[in-house]
Amino acid sequence: MIKVDHLTKKYGDQTVLNIPDLEIPKGQSFGLVGNNGAGKTTFFSLLLDLIQPTTGQILNNEVQVDQSEGWKPFTSAFIDETFLIGYLTPEEYFYFIGELRGRNKADVDTLLATFADFFHGEILNQKKYLRDLSKGNQKKVGIVASFIGNPKVIVLDEPFANLDPTTQIRLKGIIRELTSDKESTILISSHDLIHVTEVCERIVVLDHGDMVRDIKTSAKTLKELEQFFAG
Repeated sequence: MIKVDHLTKKYGDQTVLNIPDLEIPKGQSFGLVGNNGAGKTTFFSLLLDLIQPTTGQILNNEVQVDQSEGWKPFTSAFIDETFLIGYLTPEEYFYFIGELRGRNKADVDTLLATFADFFHGEILNQKKYLRDLSKGNQKKVGIVASFIGNPKVIVLDEPFANLDPTTQIRLKGIIRELTSDKESTILISSHDLIHVTEVCERIVVLDHGDMVRDIKTSAKTLKELEQFFAG
């Protein structure tokens, strides 16, 4: 589904990302971990054509992302609150995203109804603008909006941050359900090693922009990651 070839990103003389080769097949739940500055957000920004690579390319379902917008109809993402539109209510934002993805209000309402437990009565019908919501509730809106339109590739940067424990548990269940049919490819970055090992079948570790581990998740993975980051 996603193929990376000789991808680098440099700022001046500093190389912040260097991935010679990486393939993420369709239907995989893929985790990306690393310390601050490891290159996780840089990789996602390149994947979403938010920044340009210094060298190399990323193909998303055989579409080169920095040369064509053909990947956008089947790809969605939530990176941070800058993806939101602060002067809209959650409902207005969901309908806006739905319109972009060819879904009417009834379609969106049907989807939103399935996330009632995730919203926990704090998102819909609150008569609040997105800018007035807590960071955690803004994240809930952004995550659910990324599911509108049945995308085949979903990119979530630090989805568990700022969420309370109950919501984190519910989100893990949502991610497992989305990937259960092997039709949706989900890419997740996280600082939380426990969460990422629980929901991702494969984990890549970045260190100062370099891929240093590519792990098929098993019962031993959490211990292996803890040992790596403990030095």
